[in-house]
Amino acid sequence: MNAPRLPDWLTWARTVQAVAQNGLTYAQNPFDRERYTKLAALAAEIFAAYTRRPAAEVVAWFDVQPGYATPKVDVRGACFRDGKILLVRERSDGGWCLPGGWAEVGDSPANAAVREVREEAGYTSVARKLLGVFDANRGGGPLVAFHAFKLIFECVITGGDAQPDHEILAVGWFGRAALPPLSGKRTTTAQLAECFAHLDDPARPAAFD
Repeated sequence: MNAPRLPDWLTWARTVQAVAQNGLTYAQNPFDRERYTKLAALAAEIFAAYTRRPAAEVVAWFDVQPGYATPKVDVRGACFRDGKILLVRERSDGGWCLPGGWAEVGDSPANAAVREVREEAGYTSVARKLLGVFDANRGGGPLVAFHAFKLIFECVITGGDAQPDHEILAVGWFGRAALPPLSGKRTTTAQLAECFAHLDDPARPAAFD
């Protein structure tokens, strides 16, 4: 998959923020800590200027991930029924996406996908195959504060009924030619095309960026 290029400001600001975060994690010298603190404030100003969000809110984004800066992990479950794929409609933006979210500490990647399918869509399932590992920031709208990897697993439904949780407005099954408006930060048309390609060819190897 050819990923679109990130805007320069986002690459630069993320790099400055990561350098500052890593420096504050390990620096002992108070003067070094002061310099890294200024770098962190500069990164927050850049994010705030381009996203039009308050600087305090941007700082709160950064504070979610203390310690050494590493990518977060977003895990999704791709479930098929009669040639259609399971999607959920996000309450936050009204767009549709594969059920999923941030991996939780203690979860294996496959179990995280199964859990998300159950929590967001109401179905029990088993993870059967890794379909792809993607740079989550390059396919749709970038996840502004975080660099993230997206893991998509094929999950086979074993039971349950469509029961959206409090973050989900609706649950539905969609054919490849009739996809609804997507929540681009969570699932892209290219990622769904890759999922359907695996449905067509079960021997297809996992995709990766």
